[in-house]
Amino acid sequence: MTKNICVFCSSSEDITEIYHNAAKTLGEQLAKNGYDIIHGAGSIGLMGTLMRSAAQFNCRITGVVPERLNKPNIVSGIHQELIITADMKERKEYMRENSDAFIALPGGFGTLEELLEVITLKQLKYHNKPIVIINTLGFFDKLLEHFENMYQQNFSNSSYKRLYYIALNPEDAIYYIKNYKAENIYDKYLGE
Repeated sequence: MTKNICVFCSSSEDITEIYHNAAKTLGEQLAKNGYDIIHGAGSIGLMGTLMRSAAQFNCRITGVVPERLNKPNIVSGIHQELIITADMKERKEYMRENSDAFIALPGGFGTLEELLEVITLKQLKYHNKPIVIINTLGFFDKLLEHFENMYQQNFSNSSYKRLYYIALNPEDAIYYIKNYKAENIYDKYLGE
C-alpha cells in the first residue's frame, strides 16, 4: 500500500505564483487522500508551500536535510519531523528507502538530479515504485524532448517511457499513484 510520497521540488523563492499554487494544491490533495509526505525539509520555495499546505490538513510530514543545509533561514521544524543526515547521499538514500512513490514538481538542479536518480534506479530494478512528473506550465517540456531524443537515437530504450508518468496537475498525479500497477520493463542487460 502506498503511504509515504516523496516530493522533489524547488527551494527558490523567486518563481512565479502559478508554481506555488500547484505545490499548494499537491500538499492539500496528498493530505486529503491520506498520504504522508517526505521532502527535502525546506521551509522556502515550493518545498515550504507544499509543507504548509499539507500541514493545514494534519498531514504527517518528514523533512530530510543534510547537516550542512540545516539552517534557520532554510529549514524549520514547524509542521514537520526533521531527519538530519550527514550529507546529500545519505539524505537521498533515506528519502528513497522510506518512500512508496515519487513526485517531481518543477525545480532546479537538485530536483532534476533526484528525479533522474529514481528513474535510473527503477530502470536498473532497484525499485518498482511509481514516479510522477507534474508538468506545470510545460516546465519539463524541454527535458521530455531530450528524453525523446535519447529514445529516437537509441541511447535509451523507448520502453523506458513507462518508468515514469507525466501528469498535468496534482489531481492527475494522485490518480495515477492510486491506480499504479507495477510492471516489469524488460532490460536486455539484466536479462529480465
